[in-house]
Amino acid sequence: MPKCTGDRIEFGRLGRRVIEADFSGGDLSSDGGMMLLKQADERIGLTRAAAAVLSDARDPGRVVHSMRDLLAQRIYGLCCGHEDLNDHDRLREDVLMQTALGRVDALASAPTLCRMETRATRGQIWALHEVLVEQFIASHEGAPSGLVLDIDASDIELHGNQERREFHGYYDHHCYLPLYVFCGEALLACYLRRSRIDGAKNATALIRLLIARLRRAWPDVAIIVRGDSGFCRQRLMRWCERNRVGYALGLARNARLEAIVSMSELALGEQYAASGVKQREIGEFSYAAESWDRERRVITRLEYGPQGSNPRFIVTNVQGQAAALYDQLYCRRGEAENRIKETQLDLFGTRASCHKFLANQFRLLLAALAYTLMQRLRALALSGSELARACAATIRTRLLKIGVGVLRNTRRVRLMFASHHPLRELFAQAAARLAAATP
Repeated sequence: MPKCTGDRIEFGRLGRRVIEADFSGGDLSSDGGMMLLKQADERIGLTRAAAAVLSDARDPGRVVHSMRDLLAQRIYGLCCGHEDLNDHDRLREDVLMQTALGRVDALASAPTLCRMETRATRGQIWALHEVLVEQFIASHEGAPSGLVLDIDASDIELHGNQERREFHGYYDHHCYLPLYVFCGEALLACYLRRSRIDGAKNATALIRLLIARLRRAWPDVAIIVRGDSGFCRQRLMRWCERNRVGYALGLARNARLEAIVSMSELALGEQYAASGVKQREIGEFSYAAESWDRERRVITRLEYGPQGSNPRFIVTNVQGQAAALYDQLYCRRGEAENRIKETQLDLFGTRASCHKFLANQFRLLLAALAYTLMQRLRALALSGSELARACAATIRTRLLKIGVGVLRNTRRVRLMFASHHPLRELFAQAAARLAAATP
């Protein structure tokens, strides 16, 4: 076991040599890849755009750290794995983080960052959502051929006495129920809600606002809304039909639907019994629930295997063959769940420990901004590399958490990375790509 004496730590011997350690190395940092985040941020203007839409109630004459510096400090910290505000009591003296933020003095303290979060207002929340959408639009050089918006919900478990804290029977704990909207890998919205509600609540209003902005940028773009059966509501379908928007939504099975496909399931069961091979069939029919105003197209996927029948249903107004719509359109909806996990787990979107509801929504948006920065870093600097499809946690572990020595004097700041880092070529390539792309 290591032997600790004061600030000195002993790790035994190596031959005749005593192995000793202490914390006298000076200006070293474990977040050398933060400079890549700085370059990516300068390229897309994320933290400056976010700071521009946030009102600052502080006395201008007493402000030491600008709103942009506060946001960048918090977002860069999340990207590098520093989820707690308490971490910044020491990180504020980190010379590398100071360099990334363009400063040569101490950064904001944990209480200063906490006050920024607890001052959040509803207007600031919507303004930051607009930043997410504008970042997505700016990432395209021209109008896309089509967009698929994935809408989904997840839970954020609560352990304190937060505002609007409620128990959710499905998740079996007290939680919030945020609503997410993704387009591919881009996060467009993360709207925090209390949990004892219909899972589709606010979905239509959120989709309407997003599509209105996207259509202002690209008037002729084709848009499809995709979601599971929790979002199959007539209000959403009717709005999509009136506004030239496609939809592909899961449809919960019921006795009427099962009766419609019962003969097909019986035939599949006989084929499975005869061959011993799992049977699969995709078909379609017209159907109207009692609450619907008219019949709509329903696509069904039937399977019969060792565990018996396993039917699935979706309702859609998108033209095309049933098999292609189910396999190539609807089934890809599950990728949004991976993006939610990336936001909540890799970038700490579940840190809802503030008492105030709006402060927790602000924290969720900080995680969303960190996700956006990591996603744009991946697209701009890592395409074609071994990390081109890596999640945020993998990029952090392999590319951002790099030990570096920092020498700062009046003439220069010199960063000294490990000579034998396994991804040194990829790091240099990423830095070059970002430098070439930065205005």
